Amino acid sequence: MGQTQQTENSKEIDIRALQDMYKKFVTECPSGQLFLHEFKRFFGVDPTGEAAEYAERMFRAFDKNGDNTIDFLEFVAALNLVFRGDLVHKLRWSFKVYDRDNNGFVDRTELRSIIDSIHRIKKDSGSQLTVDEVVDRIFQAADSDGDGYISAEEFIRGAQQDPWLLNILKLDMNPAGWVMEQRRKSAHF
Repeated sequence: MGQTQQTENSKEIDIRALQDMYKKFVTECPSGQLFLHEFKRFFGVDPTGEAAEYAERMFRAFDKNGDNTIDFLEFVAALNLVFRGDLVHKLRWSFKVYDRDNNGFVDRTELRSIIDSIHRIKKDSGSQLTVDEVVDRIFQAADSDGDGYISAEEFIRGAQQDPWLLNILKLDMNPAGWVMEQRRKSAHF
């Protein structure tokens, strides 16, 4: 009888959506392995479009064992984290998306690349800052030891302490919304 409160986790993937994804996964990947080009097609991403680099980074973060494929268990585990994980887990996952070379740190080049991708995808984000200004501000907020690299711990701590930074990071750490939007756009889903 009482109203249910909506939270960020109210966007959780439901069982029916998961079943739909499984059906599509086995239909498109009967081998049980999802390759990058299939991943992009799976979510309706143009292989060379604005979302292509972002999708590739998501793919790399989902590929837990680094074999350049995603099996259904990796896929479900990643989606579960993305849709149901707490803020720290989502920030850790987001850090993996930023850390392109997987060295445990994000440098200015990596950060600029993903921020640029996000700006191109979210053209209507309303940000008055340039990509370089956003990168500079993120480094000011997160690079606490001033070494020119942001560790996962600095990334998480910075996001937790600075609402602006958290908001910026949520642009790409909310693949749940992106996945659901791509799902709505896809006629085959």
